[in-house]
Amino acid sequence: MVLNQRHLLNWLSDCVLLLNKQIGDIHIALMGDQALLELNQKHLDHNDYTDVITFDYSTEKEVNCDIAVSTDRVSENATYEGVSVENELARVLIHGILHCVGYSDKTPNEKQIMRKKEDEMLKRFHVEHKSL
Repeated sequence: MVLNQRHLLNWLSDCVLLLNKQIGDIHIALMGDQALLELNQKHLDHNDYTDVITFDYSTEKEVNCDIAVSTDRVSENATYEGVSVENELARVLIHGILHCVGYSDKTPNEKQIMRKKEDEMLKRFHVEHKSL
């Protein structure tokens, strides 16, 4: 799923720093739809498939979280959006990090603001990726 894991993790670390936070403990779990659905049901009382769930334990200065990602949703979304799977994985990971630094996606306006920030961070991912 990830062509260059080190690049992806370095980019994610850079994003955290750009968001004026320090990197604490960030755990990423890649799983299938069913496993993520079970987490969604158990912890959030939602009965929906989703691409990412973030459990945020961050402090004022430091990002600490568990990010659970459905590889099935990431693959399907990548195909639907016409992007690489690696790009879509980067998008859902930064989405999770943005939740940890105060971004929300509950309203249409919040979703738009969050998507704009995701796109801004993803541009850095592409620039850095090309320079490798």
